[in-house]
Amino acid sequence: MNIWFYTLISVSIVSLIGLIGVFFLSIKDEIFQKVVLYFVSFSTGALFGDTFIHIFPEVSKNYGFGAKTSVPILLGIVVFFVLEKFIFWQHCHTGTSEHHPHPVAYTNLVGDGVHNFIDGMIIAGSFMADIKLGIATTFAVILHEIPTEMGHFSILVYAGFSKKRALGFNFLSALAAVIGGVVTLSLGRHISSLTPFLLSFTAGGFIYLAGSDLIPELQKEHDPLKSLLQFAMMILGVCLMYLLLIVG
Repeated sequence: MNIWFYTLISVSIVSLIGLIGVFFLSIKDEIFQKVVLYFVSFSTGALFGDTFIHIFPEVSKNYGFGAKTSVPILLGIVVFFVLEKFIFWQHCHTGTSEHHPHPVAYTNLVGDGVHNFIDGMIIAGSFMADIKLGIATTFAVILHEIPTEMGHFSILVYAGFSKKRALGFNFLSALAAVIGGVVTLSLGRHISSLTPFLLSFTAGGFIYLAGSDLIPELQKEHDPLKSLLQFAMMILGVCLMYLLLIVG
């Protein structure tokens, strides 16, 4: 019962980070729209950093790096491509707006949801091993999720969601951490065996999202100063992910 209590409290706290966009609600929409692309640049760096600095080393260290992990990465790229195409065919016959957001909004939500689900699994698995380990893991996830969720919120707004709608959907995606924790505690080792596949699949999704959707959007900016600032924000996202690795 202690494990269930600690796990549910921890994943609930992690899920609340999905509401980090509330700090942007007081900023006027006109001003936020002018700076949101820089947050998208930050998110691009954070996604690449998360993938290559955190996820790949984690998979390689604990599960090895072979066909069992590389195939799910390719599968993630393909699935997210097909998902985005399907969304485009269904909803994007008109221009991007609040009622017809860019497909990247939904692929972002799927990728973030899977990632949050994995976070819940990792937290629950840590508490199952040792309470102190679970607490340490929770703090590590919280530090990791703050900049990540800020980036995901920015992507949703840039894709056409209003700030309030982006806040709500981002929080719903964050609740996947609770589901991941509950499922892991309920099924134990049976669900834990899926961790390498889900981690690799998420990495493929993040690579597709950052490389196929976000970078092309950033390339539309041709002003030298603005482009330099975008690059700086992207590097900042990568550096922050590396800093979290050192702190962790």
